[in-house]
Amino acid sequence: MAPQVVDETAQRLPTRKGPDAAAQSAAPAEPAPAEPAPAAPEPAPERIDAELLIAASVLLADAALTAKQSGAELTGALFSWRFGLEALRRPGWALGTALSCTQALTASSGLGFGANGGLVGELARMAGSMTYRRPAKVAMAVDAFALRIKAAAVEHPNLGSPAARRLTDAMVAGNRLEALRAAFGLIELLGVTRALTTVSPVIMELLALLGMLDENPVNDDFSWVTLAGGVPTTDPFLGLPSSVLGFLNPGPGRAERTEPDPILAKVLATSRNDIVSYVNDIGALGNHGLVLLRRVACADGAVRYVLLLPGTSFGLLSNSTPQDLVGAFDGLLRTDTTYTRAAKKLLQRAGVPAGADLMIVGHSLGGLTAMNLATDVEVSATYRVTHVVTLGSPIDGKRPADHTTQVISLVNKHDVIPMLDGRGPAAPHDIPDSWVELAWLDESYDYPLSHAPQAYSDTLRGELTHYRDQVNKLISAYDGEVVGNQPYMLRDK
Repeated sequence: MAPQVVDETAQRLPTRKGPDAAAQSAAPAEPAPAEPAPAAPEPAPERIDAELLIAASVLLADAALTAKQSGAELTGALFSWRFGLEALRRPGWALGTALSCTQALTASSGLGFGANGGLVGELARMAGSMTYRRPAKVAMAVDAFALRIKAAAVEHPNLGSPAARRLTDAMVAGNRLEALRAAFGLIELLGVTRALTTVSPVIMELLALLGMLDENPVNDDFSWVTLAGGVPTTDPFLGLPSSVLGFLNPGPGRAERTEPDPILAKVLATSRNDIVSYVNDIGALGNHGLVLLRRVACADGAVRYVLLLPGTSFGLLSNSTPQDLVGAFDGLLRTDTTYTRAAKKLLQRAGVPAGADLMIVGHSLGGLTAMNLATDVEVSATYRVTHVVTLGSPIDGKRPADHTTQVISLVNKHDVIPMLDGRGPAAPHDIPDSWVELAWLDESYDYPLSHAPQAYSDTLRGELTHYRDQVNKLISAYDGEVVGNQPYMLRDK
């Protein structure tokens, strides 16, 4: 119900008519009692323009990246062999040039210890990082992240609470001890899940600040890639490259036909081409290695295929299926993973004909894998991947090999997982115009409840039925009779 607007205009009593009124007017007027001085008006609450903050953060990020590039070019020129040869010919000029370059690289009025790139530049950068030197590029990058966090608090007011502000302010200041105390205070106040949900809109910004402001010189790439709007290929703590995950997740992938249990069979018996039905099917498959390949005799006479891919099992870091935490990080950072290799073998084993229309629907890691399959040139050349539908998946840094593939991304803004691609609510980077992204805030505030398939299903069946209708219209080519539901068990090897 819309709030009622109260008219605060002062009401006046009507003037009395008749003799009494005349007598009152003739009588000498008594002095009116002194009215108390009006109270000073309360200051209007500060109005924050999130779009303006994001625009300012873009300018600062561009300036920081430009300063970083300038430092690399200046360092490279100063220690190049050409400069050394010229120094032999004109030593006086070379000395003056070297002094000017050194001053520009180290002075606070210049790049402020901004050397980087090359052997000498990287050694100088590492020395500056370990001695807590903050060059101009880092100062501008930190300010850009701070503006993103402030902009995110407009849409997520819990970020503006004193406990959350204490944490974000400490991270911006680079005070890790105070940030640790603030994190424990936030957990003590809200609990682990709600504290994680509170900071989830800016989780990538906080991790980037941690990597940029600590004394570890080898994890800075995570921060700079996040600032530039890319998907980091290193971790924010140790700076380990994504190739390490390839050693932890080396399985060739395997797909075995299996039969549905009674509960899954009951769910599949009523399934149809409807986004809510697909989400319920994924929930029934669970996250212990089961996936589903569906064959549909469509209304236009064509036979099309739907591949349903569930998400991650959080029980163990690694298990015998591709649906584990190691696989989740691998799927975020790379495209050739155990999950994608197993899914490709499934399509081959099932005999899906070359050129067949294929829609892939996935939740969480399943959505990542759906995009990884669509990114695979071999898959796109063998099948026509018409649609990729994801729920709660961090896919924004990936692009399908076939530009005609329709990407539909459903995102609960309380869900932590979709933010892991670096595109949070305050990120200035957008998705391609051809994509359809439907995002909302619902009542399932706490993670992991906000990430569960059931939370997405409930929302699409409830207040956001129009989103359900919109998605169903986009996938209407798959309307028809389900003529085959075949579960497969995927294994690492």
